[in-house]
Amino acid sequence: MGDDATWPVVGMVGGGQLARMTQPAAVALGVRLKVLAATAEESAAQVVNDPVIADEKALADLRAFAAGCDVLTFDHEHVPPFALEALEADGVLVRPGSVALLHAQDKGVMRSRLTSLGIPCPRWTIVASPADVAPFAASVGGDVVLKTTRGGYDGKGVWLVPAGTPESSETVAEPFRAGVPVLAEERVDYARELSAVVARSPHGQAVAYPVVESVQRDGICVEVVAPAPGLSSELAVEAQRLALAVASSLDVVGVLAVELFETVDGRLLVNELAMRPHNSGHWSIDGAVTSQFENHLRAVLDLPLGSPVARAPYTVMVNLLGGDLPDVYPAYRHVMARDPELKVHWYGKGVRPGRKVGHVTAYGSDLAELRERAWHAADYIRGDIDE
Repeated sequence: MGDDATWPVVGMVGGGQLARMTQPAAVALGVRLKVLAATAEESAAQVVNDPVIADEKALADLRAFAAGCDVLTFDHEHVPPFALEALEADGVLVRPGSVALLHAQDKGVMRSRLTSLGIPCPRWTIVASPADVAPFAASVGGDVVLKTTRGGYDGKGVWLVPAGTPESSETVAEPFRAGVPVLAEERVDYARELSAVVARSPHGQAVAYPVVESVQRDGICVEVVAPAPGLSSELAVEAQRLALAVASSLDVVGVLAVELFETVDGRLLVNELAMRPHNSGHWSIDGAVTSQFENHLRAVLDLPLGSPVARAPYTVMVNLLGGDLPDVYPAYRHVMARDPELKVHWYGKGVRPGRKVGHVTAYGSDLAELRERAWHAADYIRGDIDE
């Protein structure tokens, strides 16, 4: 490969499964991935050489970590904005940059900017107190969803408030205890949830993956189907156009996932943004010519982006959630023997109920068969079935 000193080093802040799944892509590309993890037991720290164990939110630790990297990127959005701004002032190459990333860190900032750009969103407002919720509910004529503007993920920091709920109720009062602004949105009448994943490089090259359908249970993604079954070509192109427009307008560098509602009357509304590899893009490891993890690295290094084209008519990804089996290794062996074409990915996490510990992927032309195979493996590993 030549002199290692001439090959770039990518620093990824965060040692979770996203960083872990980025490591094989880095190896294939010939670049070194350094990881800053909170503990040596985190997913990525188990597989990356010489992980830096430090505080992911402490500026001094971030500065020390960045000193050995050519570019800094992230596997989560929880680095404080002031720290990112300080790193950029130091001359550190941060991708995505602090201005772009703020729109994934703060739902209020995101909603305001998208609205100003004409990107379709649910009706929303920032509410200062529980007393402001009922008037907003009346204005939208139905139920309301309250979200803390910062810190929420996988259904955390989200509350459904049925129309007519008194302001004194625990459901209305609880979001305000977090000490951050609260976003109120109309509850959208949607047919399903979609995700449009794109990757964009600093010089503006961008690629769009097939739009996928994501299935949520208790606020956690459990299944992704690529491409979204039955999605019209018009809506698919519109979803990709929206995602590419957001990436360009916010100057995103790297992978951007735009989570969308497909409404019952056939419209698209933007729900959330993530500026990093995303759960809805895990299918691409096995199901696309270039995975989202490889394209994220290519983007932050300003390398030419790889093709996002799917390898098969359908790919189904099902998350493996911890369940009743404390020891999943025998179950792992069973599903591998039962279905040699199934791909199983483990995150190196301790198993506990409801925790994402891995995912399985199946791809081919028969969607019903792919779903049955992927769900059988997930249910067996979880302990829901025993044959």
